[in-house]
Amino acid sequence: MISNDANIAILGGRGMLGSDLALACELHGLKTNVLDLPGFDITNTDHLQQAVNNTQIIINCAAYTNVDKAESEPDLTYQVNAEAVGHLGVLAREADVWVLHISTDFVFDGKSDRPYVETDPPNPINTYGASKLAGEKLLVESRCRYCIMRLEWTYGSHGNNFVSKVIRRARAAKSVKVVDDQIGSPTATTEVAKAICSLVSKKPEGMFHFASDGYVSRFEMAKFVFEKLSMSVDLTSCKTSDFASPATRPLNSRFDCSRIKALLDEPIKPWQQPLEQFLEQL
Repeated sequence: MISNDANIAILGGRGMLGSDLALACELHGLKTNVLDLPGFDITNTDHLQQAVNNTQIIINCAAYTNVDKAESEPDLTYQVNAEAVGHLGVLAREADVWVLHISTDFVFDGKSDRPYVETDPPNPINTYGASKLAGEKLLVESRCRYCIMRLEWTYGSHGNNFVSKVIRRARAAKSVKVVDDQIGSPTATTEVAKAICSLVSKKPEGMFHFASDGYVSRFEMAKFVFEKLSMSVDLTSCKTSDFASPATRPLNSRFDCSRIKALLDEPIKPWQQPLEQFLEQL
């Protein structure tokens, strides 16, 4: 049972995950302080200090997430995804505040032939992934009470994501190419938000992987989306190497979520179920 007097600060609370998390916390009767730009800047140490003050729990959803643009803005990417997270950890340790920090599958190179477990050695292959890994390390080094939750292939109604992009492309062109060699788990931010609410009462410490149950290629995911929306689209498959992009993507994003399953209040849903619900609401 989650305590109704929990005081939670959600950093990046108006982004794709933060918006759904704020709503989920409200449904659980949790008091939240939603912080985001322009009023809150995670790279501003004074803003971080104010966020930590009088707060029992910090959930950090704030991040620089434009993977391709990060290649040309490495300094800003590291300021947001690494340095600010380190500062947050130091302040949280001093105030004895528990921090739940959101990270990513992009800390891995995607070359493994099996789902990644939390103890697998990271090896990021782009600036975004490297910055998120640096943030993880700085948080650990701060010696605060922390929980790092790595996510993958997230989508939601409050931000830009693969689902919204592929639908836009199909409406504009009627002919769409999607890679079939990137494999992962489409994960709804509404499901992530529920999982976080499960963790808040337990305050676990350490590293956890979370994603929807089951795996699919980007191509098969797009096919699922178009079929559920009854969209007539000329969909063809291609390889990641066919697309020239500033940032390299990992091909294998599969997570082993065994560790977090033991802490959650309900089973992790297969990826198809939340995605179908999401498409019905569009």
